[in-house]
Amino acid sequence: MSSVALKDVTKVFPGGTVALDKVSLDVADGEFMVLLGPSGCGKSTLLRIIAGLEEPTAGSVLMDGEPADDLPPRERGVAMVFQDYALYPHMNVNDNIGFPLKQAGVDLDERQRRTVDAASALGIPDLLTRRIARLSGGQRQRVAMGRAIVREPALFLMDEPLSNIDAGQRAELRTEISGLAQQLGVTVIYVTHDQTEALTMADKVAILRKGELQDVGTPDAVYNRPGTMYVAAFLGSPRMGLMEAKVEVWEDSHLNLVLGDQRLQLPWHDPRRRILSRYRGEQIVVGLRAEALTPVAPGAPGNVLAGHVRTMEHHGHETLAFIDVGATAAAVDDNRSADVARVPKKGMWNSLRRTVSRIVDGTSPADEEMYDTLNDLKPVPGRHHRRSAELAVRLTPYPQLRNGTPLSVAVDMESLHFFNPRGPRIDVGWR
Repeated sequence: MSSVALKDVTKVFPGGTVALDKVSLDVADGEFMVLLGPSGCGKSTLLRIIAGLEEPTAGSVLMDGEPADDLPPRERGVAMVFQDYALYPHMNVNDNIGFPLKQAGVDLDERQRRTVDAASALGIPDLLTRRIARLSGGQRQRVAMGRAIVREPALFLMDEPLSNIDAGQRAELRTEISGLAQQLGVTVIYVTHDQTEALTMADKVAILRKGELQDVGTPDAVYNRPGTMYVAAFLGSPRMGLMEAKVEVWEDSHLNLVLGDQRLQLPWHDPRRRILSRYRGEQIVVGLRAEALTPVAPGAPGNVLAGHVRTMEHHGHETLAFIDVGATAAAVDDNRSADVARVPKKGMWNSLRRTVSRIVDGTSPADEEMYDTLNDLKPVPGRHHRRSAELAVRLTPYPQLRNGTPLSVAVDMESLHFFNPRGPRIDVGWR
């Protein structure tokens, strides 16, 4: 087996693009670690650094407690499984799986024994004589895994191995990969953007965003106690509702969380009140998952939010209603943040407008690049206005509701999540 430790690993590509920013992560012997995040967050780059295919700009990689930065890939004891299989089309399955052993000079009898064992573990012993072109996507991925297994590595690195496979086969292979990792007792670092894969396969999940490590922990921990707003919004289907809330404190009585024109109330004896009271008069962010909301009759007692149905999604076994309760949504979306950053200051916009006016009236030569820049930067009316929050509510299949129908929901106050507006979780010591 093999342990891996990343210490402040940073990767900056030519041109200044920061792919990884001081990432520190420990992977224990025999652990199944999933690197989770959207495309471009740096997870594949991190995997390649561990494999020795990329060099970090700063920081270090340790394997079994020893520095590995100067070790070439072949001496790191790792095997990689790629998204595109990377198989040899002119060889059959048997030769593809046994190829690493042939390259290592293993004798024919031993090579064949290990090839058959790997194929049997993956349920493809009857395919050993078949050409790669005659295999399905799921079968090809099993062959790619077999070629990695046959080397008997201490560390498996898997880079989105199930992305090119249909949904039914993905579910089957998820189970096989997890079971195989336990059976072999190897350490696995697995890259994916699919949260279902992460939450069902991992011993631990590390969530990346823009090259920064946002949270790491067991699937249960990162789902039920997300370390940041981003993790809270990224994990879970439907997405957690995140709303701006003002904290009102009534000494020796209660604490209010003001959501637009409505309030949720914590009694004075609630242990979370002590931490939240520090934010008296300030804005925080409150998160609610669908499982924390129960439809009730209008005017029901307790902590109830009244709203109206904005949209509905029918999933056969249930319907999801997304309701507007008049609260303001907290901004955690990457694309929105990037768009806002690109909006020019008023002075810059006026300067560009004067330049274009001179181009149009002929006092300045036309500049195609200027037109492109102007079009890129011009704000779209209403695009960056603050939007209303939506809360997802689970309902019975095909309820007699329409968009705009009033709907009240009781809130399970023990299931609230609290975040600082800058992103980190406010740890109230609850559950």
